[in-house]
Amino acid sequence: MKVLLVEDDDSIAEPLVDGLARYGMTVRRVATGAAALAAGPTEMILLDLGLPDMDGIEVCRAVRRTSAVPLIMLTARGDEADRVLGLGLGADDYMAKPFSVRELVARMHAVGRRTRPPADGPPPARDDRVRTLGPLQLDLRAREVRVRGELVALAPKEYDLLVHLAADPGAIVARRDILETVWEPNFFGRGKTLDFHVASLRRKLGDPAWIETRRGVGFRLVVPA
Repeated sequence: MKVLLVEDDDSIAEPLVDGLARYGMTVRRVATGAAALAAGPTEMILLDLGLPDMDGIEVCRAVRRTSAVPLIMLTARGDEADRVLGLGLGADDYMAKPFSVRELVARMHAVGRRTRPPADGPPPARDDRVRTLGPLQLDLRAREVRVRGELVALAPKEYDLLVHLAADPGAIVARRDILETVWEPNFFGRGKTLDFHVASLRRKLGDPAWIETRRGVGFRLVVPA
């Protein structure tokens, strides 16, 4: 796996590069947000938030404007607000320092499994690649969403949430089912993570009526009247 490590602290970056190399990963390390944005394609980004030239949150925001590359935030910030903001902007996972290389590698593989398209089996039929629900169109092959023909920029988790709800429009999907499918089995993250993503998705779709809440049960996707 080719990994871009964005970390300005040598005492953290150097042993981390060595540790990941022992797991067969090729790591390119940069120390600033500007260097990260200029680094070019990679298979995964490990992003520190406390960078000398710009906040890692802004780096994440900029990356997500053009790429769905798997991204894990590595930071000393442990506040829930920072975690929720980072995940809402499109980070696939969040690890607070200090952490072990072994746990990090396990999380990297888990994120890779969740974001990697299936490698085997026949390609979907052409009709299955584009799903249309009223003015909403989901292109599953390109991972693009349009509302009334206008492209909607979604974070990876927002897109996965929308696709999961759109698999059976009108059906109520339980909160636990969403968390275990869109995030990971046995997800025990902060309780507001799902609500934050639903609120963000409603805002980006342009009408809160797209996603209906059934309090204490879950959510369903409906075409607004």
